Amino acid sequence: MEKVNILGVNVDKVTYDDAVEKIYSMLNESGNHSVFTPNSEIILMAYKDEAFCDILNSADLLTADGIGVVYASRIVKNPVPQRVAGYDMAQGIIKKIAESGHRLYLFGGKPGVAELAAENLKKTYPLLNIVGMRNGYFKPEEVDSIIEDINQSGADLLFVCLGAPTQEKWIYNNKEKLNCHVMMGIGGSLDVFAGTVQRAPQIWCKLGLEWLYRLIKEPWRFWRMMALPKFGFTVLFKGKRYKKGEK
Repeated sequence: MEKVNILGVNVDKVTYDDAVEKIYSMLNESGNHSVFTPNSEIILMAYKDEAFCDILNSADLLTADGIGVVYASRIVKNPVPQRVAGYDMAQGIIKKIAESGHRLYLFGGKPGVAELAAENLKKTYPLLNIVGMRNGYFKPEEVDSIIEDINQSGADLLFVCLGAPTQEKWIYNNKEKLNCHVMMGIGGSLDVFAGTVQRAPQIWCKLGLEWLYRLIKEPWRFWRMMALPKFGFTVLFKGKRYKKGEK
């Protein structure tokens, strides 16, 4: 797949349909695969942290989750075809595996969120094979038991919803110990599936204003949102240099 280098992070130039089909093909391949969905804030983290940048670039699929990443790709004259959000990809692949019988494990969120997400998903997709759930609160010494539970479940697909950069690091550090074919880091998607967080209406998403909707609903995000203009200025002044692969 073609890629665009945005501040050192190699984002795949894929459409939503491309991404869903790619993930589905991974489910039917040998070995295990990681899928990350960086937004502007995550790429800015990677710009400041070379080790985290390497983790992102180790992914088998890296999509542009955020309108800021789409605009950044245009700034460096190598545009991605569209925004491909983690939640949307998760929805797409769930629909496909509900018909195929592949097994899904939900990992992350506050206690009770994964269970509620599973309940809601089963209402929409009665044939969806959810084989395990686990909240995202754990101690380092519990990691081995979590991995054992995931492996014993026989999961083909693992949703890891621990927030960035924790989820990407967790997947990277434990990928070779897991038997899942695909591990996706999809942030707060479980909360949306559970109904504890409301996603922006489609019109806001299509206009690239999901960030504004979330800010209106959750004003405490204001300081986090300050990363957006910083990301934009960094790409504007550094982006072309990174496009050429320079450091």
